[in-house]
Amino acid sequence: EVQLVESGGGLVQAGGSLRLSCAASGFTWDDYAIGWFRQAPGKEREGVSCISNADDSTYYTDSVKGRFTISSDHAKNTVYLQMNSLKPEDTAVYYCAADKYGSTWYMNPFEYDYWGQGTQVTVSS
Repeated sequence: EVQLVESGGGLVQAGGSLRLSCAASGFTWDDYAIGWFRQAPGKEREGVSCISNADDSTYYTDSVKGRFTISSDHAKNTVYLQMNSLKPEDTAVYYCAADKYGSTWYMNPFEYDYWGQGTQVTVSS
């Protein structure tokens, strides 16, 4: 059974930091790219960052470049999203997802095969 379990969300003031974790099981780790998406109320789901477990290549959407860092711990089958200098506009439910043989040139949510349940990130001003 495939499982993606997110953790690390919470409430933080603007300028603060959070680290999200996505623990995965039930599939061949190296075959997948793991992505972080977010969805704010009334908005479409947005691709934030992804990493290929095959070659550790990464992608970031423009609004988080220089503030967020994605990394993969292959021994633990866990992907992290370190979020620094958080802004109120980063407030959303954050989801991790897995895409078999996924690209890190772009992020299309319809190409992702498995999804976690999401974790809430709230940034207060």
